[in-house]
Amino acid sequence: MINTQTLPIDDPSAISTAKIIIRENGLIAFPTDTVYGLAADAFSPTAIQKIYLAKERPDEKALPVLIGDPDQLDDLVLFVSDHVRRIAEIFWPGALTLVLPKGPHLPAEMSSYPTVGIRIPDHAFTRALLRETGPLATTSANISGGPNPTTPDDVIQQLGGLVDLVLDGGATPGPTASTVVDTTGPALKILRQGPISLADLDALLKY
Repeated sequence: MINTQTLPIDDPSAISTAKIIIRENGLIAFPTDTVYGLAADAFSPTAIQKIYLAKERPDEKALPVLIGDPDQLDDLVLFVSDHVRRIAEIFWPGALTLVLPKGPHLPAEMSSYPTVGIRIPDHAFTRALLRETGPLATTSANISGGPNPTTPDDVIQQLGGLVDLVLDGGATPGPTASTVVDTTGPALKILRQGPISLADLDALLKY
């Protein structure tokens, strides 16, 4: 067990403290536009394994990645088409996860699949954090199958002693699953329906 530290997101040291922990292969939790996320360095096998252990998450369940800026995509994937960049430009930040060909620098521990799901959350602090830390492997900050964590207390109750830092942004809106779109085939394919439909994607991409 470790000593879990809590800092409000408006603390001047919040981002710098989180950045140090990420660099040292630690775990942080932070608010997003849905629930609190549990995160680690997306390029560190050691840190990613800590997520699985803390959450008691099955190894076969891949981890998505959150980024703070579309420019970070190029570090994560093999190729980003102009079409996909256009989708990102229109719908990020927001409730859209793009499934893309996984790049060679991402650890196998993150996913046994040749793809990776990537999203930019619609939360100003978290985007600022992600721009400083770089891409983070992120999942909900709870024990697998446990209650969705919408407050810092929810995180502490389930993961206290297992996460290094909880960044307190108050209550989050709650679990609204993002639309997950596979972009690797000849046509876009919805893998999980969320707020954004295939019709929404097609309609806006015509302009």
